[in-house]
Amino acid sequence: MKKLLLLNLIFLVACSNSSDISDLQEFVASTTNTPKGRIKPLPEFKPYSAFVYSASALRSPFESPVTYEKLSQQVDSTVEAPNESRAKQALENFQLSDLSLVGTLVKDADNQLKALIKTNAGNVHMIEQGAYLGKNNGRVVMIGESKIELIEVVPNGSGGWIARPQTLGLSQSAGSE
Repeated sequence: MKKLLLLNLIFLVACSNSSDISDLQEFVASTTNTPKGRIKPLPEFKPYSAFVYSASALRSPFESPVTYEKLSQQVDSTVEAPNESRAKQALENFQLSDLSLVGTLVKDADNQLKALIKTNAGNVHMIEQGAYLGKNNGRVVMIGESKIELIEVVPNGSGGWIARPQTLGLSQSAGSE
């Protein structure tokens, strides 16, 4: 116990005011007297808004426009009225804008191309040359590997009918769905 008492006495003497701590007191005083710094506020972040690309259905500016010269030479511009008594085919219930070409394949022995047409409802129909599609009596005149050419018969506004060439191109997103 005497040793413990002696040890406490040594610690008390070591911590007494007899040592010079003026430099410590001066540092504390200068630190407390300096102005406190201000932290700049964080910058205001704008919320992310997604960009919707709306021109995906339009012709690519890097492709040349489709020409109808060859197709329009095959068909006279004035035609007779469409046959309203014939049975309508399934794809005649859709506007051309609701249909897309998603592929072609060779089905028969004479290597005639067949086209795969997808409706906006997601159904896929196989058609061949001569088939009808669209609400304007559109008849397929040529099936290529990347497009279908058809002739629509529409009223000319003065009681007659005219042939209007149309093209249905291969859908760019056909393989991504």
